[in-house]
Amino acid sequence: MTPRAAVEAFLGHFAAERAPSAHTLAAYRRDLDKLLAFMEEEGLDSFDRLTPDRMRTMIARLHRPPPGKAAREGLEPTSIQRLLSACRTLFRYLSREGRLDHDPAAGVRGPKVRRKLPQVLDADEAKELVETSLGGPLAPRDTAMMELFYSSGLRLSELCGLHWGDLDLEDGQVRVLGKGQKTRILPVGRFAVAALKALAALGGAGPGQPVFKGRDGAPISPRTVQQRLAKLSSGQAKRVHPHMLRHTFASHMLESSGDLRSVQELLGHADIATTQIYTHLDFQHLAKVYDAAHPRAKRKTRP
Repeated sequence: MTPRAAVEAFLGHFAAERAPSAHTLAAYRRDLDKLLAFMEEEGLDSFDRLTPDRMRTMIARLHRPPPGKAAREGLEPTSIQRLLSACRTLFRYLSREGRLDHDPAAGVRGPKVRRKLPQVLDADEAKELVETSLGGPLAPRDTAMMELFYSSGLRLSELCGLHWGDLDLEDGQVRVLGKGQKTRILPVGRFAVAALKALAALGGAGPGQPVFKGRDGAPISPRTVQQRLAKLSSGQAKRVHPHMLRHTFASHMLESSGDLRSVQELLGHADIATTQIYTHLDFQHLAKVYDAAHPRAKRKTRP
């Protein structure tokens, strides 16, 4: 089996077994295309000939492009790590299938990633955003979207795929289908419930109907949500995007409750390490309060 055929077989298996989003599957394909391009350049016609040293060579080329190319053409450390993750998943699959008897990525490390803390809105900024209205016939839909985003911490794809049958407005609950086709039940706050009831009163709220409709009654597209949010947040000091509302939800929940496991469940994170990024945000906030309030803790500001 050629390397290309092996990758296609893996992608088919990956799609069937894990049910990833179209975005995730496309990212895996792009990353593995880079691996295939490198193997072709090196004259490697089989994964059996791929070694850890060869993998390190590939990473060095992608991270530090050849002389004459602008530095910006090299991949960021996060992209290199994602590429390595895709390669390792491929190699494990080939090993299980009996098509590879060694691990080409054994001992291979990517460049160190400097993890950036997600940007969030404070409580006043979040309140101002969800209460902003552009007026017109789309105003009820906009308000319901913003309130539900902030109330329940949905992913953009989860919000776009929501149907009225997924909502129980009397009990204040929503059922969402997240990554890996995993279902979770989330609470919906009273302001979001009120906004959704107002939207439902306009009609077209049958169980199989999309909650947030775009053109021709089809589910709203992620791009449309991004555009509406950009307009709604145009008066904000921060550039707001849909995932920032999810970050804001998580940060405010953790700040108020201190219950990391519950926040993990609400967000649908498989690994609690993903949720722990919000503990750094919480500490950052506390450190700022401490520095501003304690008379002997104020740090000298650099000119």
